[in-house]
Amino acid sequence: MVLSSLLMIILCSSSTLSLAIIIIYIDDLVLSGDNLFKIEAIKRALDTEFSIKDLGRLKYFLGMEVVRSSKEIALYQRKYTLDLLEENGMLEAKPASVPMLYNGKLSKESGTRLPDPLQYRRLLGRLLYLTNTRSDIAFAVGKLSQFLDCATDDHYKAALHVLRYIRKSPSKGLFFSSNNDLKLTGYVDSDWATCSDTRRSITGYCFF
Repeated sequence: MVLSSLLMIILCSSSTLSLAIIIIYIDDLVLSGDNLFKIEAIKRALDTEFSIKDLGRLKYFLGMEVVRSSKEIALYQRKYTLDLLEENGMLEAKPASVPMLYNGKLSKESGTRLPDPLQYRRLLGRLLYLTNTRSDIAFAVGKLSQFLDCATDDHYKAALHVLRYIRKSPSKGLFFSSNNDLKLTGYVDSDWATCSDTRRSITGYCFF
């Protein structure tokens, strides 16, 4: 997520060390921390200086929806996804089982150049923001982003296929368990020079 700034404030007292995190985007703020009393003190200080409006527990921020329970926190973009599908006329489209078809390799020469690539670029920008909570479409969106300067009808059809995939489960997102043990797991892979445009290998990695 692209934010204006991220502030981490460490609050010290005689007996405890507290952490407060303020996420700022233009005039919207999210305040989090491990000490409720200190959070309330920060809110009072901000209100004194800027006259802020407290909206309570975080439920919605920059197109992201947050659901909390004693067992987990869920972060997803259901409304954003449905708006994206409606904007592109894909609300009633047949859902796809995979985000990208792998039986045909896309290149800069695939298909016919679009007379106006603006719609393709806008769609890719919207999909790129969706990858904040949908890592399952990250590869497809990254691949299609390589053709922003030479978009064709084949590239646009592939982007619409991604929409058909998210149409299948618009509420899919990230889930953070409150009882999960910290375990860092990493994966890495390479496609070994299969890019038809550059003949270079594309390597990717992810950590959970």
